[in-house]
Amino acid sequence: MTTEDGPVVYLVGTAAPPVRELAEPVGLLRRAGWDVCVVLTPTAAEWVDGEELAERSGRPVRVRPRMPSEQDPLPKADAVLVAPVTFNSLNKIAAGISDTLAVSLVNELLAGEVPITLAPCVKPVLRRHPAYPANIRLLADAGVRLLDPDSLTSRGVDGLATFDWNTAITEFLRAE
Repeated sequence: MTTEDGPVVYLVGTAAPPVRELAEPVGLLRRAGWDVCVVLTPTAAEWVDGEELAERSGRPVRVRPRMPSEQDPLPKADAVLVAPVTFNSLNKIAAGISDTLAVSLVNELLAGEVPITLAPCVKPVLRRHPAYPANIRLLADAGVRLLDPDSLTSRGVDGLATFDWNTAITEFLRAE
């Protein structure tokens, strides 16, 4: 696989319906000059075509941790875009829980001061859960940029959440 020599973004996807459309932001980021490394939670990986994402990004899609004897296949990240990020994964990141490769990488990079943008895909009822506003504040205080889920999310013809990927990528690029 070949890659570009631009800055590296880890595009981390969790198991919310917009992850099914992840090929779109991969293309948008590549056209903007970014070298895209896709990292998925195990459930998100079941919802997408990993081979298509690898082909579009020019890099293998990562889901599971590497073996200790294996070299890290990912270049160093210049930025992270977690899109979509679920209620579950957002709260795990805030709590420092690293039970998947995707969340673990975000936690490590948060501590390493790499710019991180989160694009939540969280139902309004879950945004009223006591942990959510507290963890949004915690992450914002740690320097994480949080996109407004209401400006990104709508309902597709199937009734499931979908993202306005152009807005998500424009907002991500504005911060970089």
